[in-house]
Amino acid sequence: MKRLFSILVIATIMVTTGLKVNATNKVNDFAPAISYIVQDDETASSDDASEEKVSFHQELKKRFIEGGPIFMGIVLLCLILGLAIAIERIIFLNLSTTNSKKLAQRVEDALNSGGVEAAKDVCRNTKGPVASIYYQGLDRADESLESAEKAVVAYGGVQMGQLEKNVSWVSLFIALAPMLGFMGTVIGMIEAFDRIEAAGDMQPALVAGGIKIALLTTVFGLIVAIILQIFYNYIIAKIDSIVNDMEDASIILIDILVAYKRKK
Repeated sequence: MKRLFSILVIATIMVTTGLKVNATNKVNDFAPAISYIVQDDETASSDDASEEKVSFHQELKKRFIEGGPIFMGIVLLCLILGLAIAIERIIFLNLSTTNSKKLAQRVEDALNSGGVEAAKDVCRNTKGPVASIYYQGLDRADESLESAEKAVVAYGGVQMGQLEKNVSWVSLFIALAPMLGFMGTVIGMIEAFDRIEAAGDMQPALVAGGIKIALLTTVFGLIVAIILQIFYNYIIAKIDSIVNDMEDASIILIDILVAYKRKK
């Protein structure tokens, strides 16, 4: 009985070991095939991704060329010039932004401790339209409060003109880009009807080419207008913020000068 039990245990171990060896061999046999399939999938996915990246660029280039070099080139020029002016204005406006409350406190402290000249030195060493307005008001402070107030108002208008410089060109390009696109649309439709008239037959292929060019010019013109409109609205909002800051600072300066003259 013990001998039979031992034989069964040995047989079971041998069978189990054989199955494990066979399974391992089969896995080893399938491993190259599996790795090959995985590599093929990865290569296919990478190829698809590269095709998608290239296809977007090629599609954009293709559509731009199909729209016609004349109108599409002018629309592209509007985008480049509009973006150049918008970026220049954004940089200028960000550099023109100052902490007017902190500046007013510094001017008031300098005025009380060192007089008008000390306050003017603070304004000289500070950039921005608010500091320039403060300097003009302090420069007329020895004459009268009316003179200082008139100087502040007059120079505030000058600074506002500097802030709005060249912004009208951006609005021009916003209006011009879709108008050029619509003009390309009209010309494309005219060319389509000319082809129909020349062929003497209403063929879809003749009409499709002209209509496609017309729609492409319109689409690109609208895209340019939308991009420039976003920049334009940001610039206008920034200018309004700086102008409001200038007006508040002017009122604060007059109050500071009134308090200073009372102390004298």
